[in-house]
Amino acid sequence: MYDIISKEHLNDSVAKMIILAPRVAAKAQPGQFVILRAGEDSERLPLTIVDSDTTQGSITLIFQLVGAGTMELDCLDAGDSLHDFVGPLGRPTALSAIRHACVVGGGVGCAISYAIAKALKKQGAIVHSVIGFREKGLVIMEDDFRAVSDVIRILTDDGSYAEKGLVTDALEDLILQGNHYDEVIAIGPLIMMKYVCLVTKKYGIKTTVSMNTTMVDGTGMCGGCRLTVGGIMKFACVDGPDFDGHLVDFDEAISRGSMYREWELRARDNACNLFSHEVN
Repeated sequence: MYDIISKEHLNDSVAKMIILAPRVAAKAQPGQFVILRAGEDSERLPLTIVDSDTTQGSITLIFQLVGAGTMELDCLDAGDSLHDFVGPLGRPTALSAIRHACVVGGGVGCAISYAIAKALKKQGAIVHSVIGFREKGLVIMEDDFRAVSDVIRILTDDGSYAEKGLVTDALEDLILQGNHYDEVIAIGPLIMMKYVCLVTKKYGIKTTVSMNTTMVDGTGMCGGCRLTVGGIMKFACVDGPDFDGHLVDFDEAISRGSMYREWELRARDNACNLFSHEVN
């Protein structure tokens, strides 16, 4: 059993948990993920590691309440335990050669982007961060990003906070200002990463994306996380989750990601009804 050290809500739909997992913390590197289950019969949830503390032996996770599995996880609190907690999984993000980077995050993907920005800053790189949200109430980790960024641009779709616009607007503006990035690293919704890659391809800038495809076992056996990269089938859990964004078939990934939407909505509705019944 893996004890939950602390839990807090960053906004109405995003929660942060710190989990006691010394062996995972000792091995974890930026870009890797874990797969956990809240209870014995719970859904397996892949969540990227946001931070690790080898002294405390803990792993920090941030997740969005989007389905039955994350809603069940959110029912747990500090002092409770997770039934399963496996990791670190996936390949770490390759950062050692980067001296000047732009890290782009969208929505809850900013939690993962922050882990990358923090690691880059720690190795002495110049870090520009571009983070975007739908509206002011969804902004997370602003102070964390400011602490590790030489330049930061915050955007909201509706202009309710900071700049109005999309992350692609700010990214292209930074490029046109004369910033020469060794690499752009984009993490967020598939559609956001697709358009970030369209921008960087125009300027010949290497771009890495973190693919959040559907996963089950995390070892490449189920095939649920397959995607096409450079015309070749890859598995996000073992070949990634990081890939060359200019080679990813985003249209295919978006189409595959929508296959389970109806099922997920039903599962979420059932979970809401169950939790509401339990509360009453």
